[in-house]
Amino acid sequence: MDSTEPVPERLVNAAIKLLREQGPSAIKARTVAAECDLSTMVVYHHFGGVAELVTAVVAAGFTEFDRAFAAVPDTDDPVTDLFVMALAVRDLARANPHLYDLMFGLSTRSTYRPATETEGRLSGHSPEFRHAYAQIVDTCARLVKTGRVHPIAPEIVAAQLWSFVHGYVTLELSDHFADFTDPVAEVFLPTGVNICVGLGDDPERARASHEATGILSS
Repeated sequence: MDSTEPVPERLVNAAIKLLREQGPSAIKARTVAAECDLSTMVVYHHFGGVAELVTAVVAAGFTEFDRAFAAVPDTDDPVTDLFVMALAVRDLARANPHLYDLMFGLSTRSTYRPATETEGRLSGHSPEFRHAYAQIVDTCARLVKTGRVHPIAPEIVAAQLWSFVHGYVTLELSDHFADFTDPVAEVFLPTGVNICVGLGDDPERARASHEATGILSS
């Protein structure tokens, strides 16, 4: 743990590490503080309580999405760009499934107390989520401008693609595709192709764009 970081960041990073290594049962003020060699009261001083710390952890998770999306260069093929972003979501989710669960209020592995109605809404409408998601919408806007898909509002295209990605990732994390040899090549990629074709893209072009990510040869 980097002791040069500001204390709030250290606590958030400690909570994320504990989630990855031990799961949600480890997220207690005492265990998070101990991970940073700090007293339990430091958690309450900086966040007010564990619930507020969890909110900061969720924000950090969406900030990682934001960074990953920003690292994808804009090319002349927005379909490829969108699938690279989809693969980035999958990679981040697989690196810390418990964090992904927490970010989206899932209960597959999580033992957190149920979120209140307000807290549940915040997970999908926080500034961090909105900033990351805006990059998906912007890429969808570029896709619509190419004429490869029907003239649909980019927000609607983004919502459909996000539903597909989130649905696939959630199912994969719960081992729903355990019987597949390569679920990305057999399920994730072809579903992305099918969605794009349904939006109006040419089947061969859609598949070529998805395969351009190199996922089939990795």
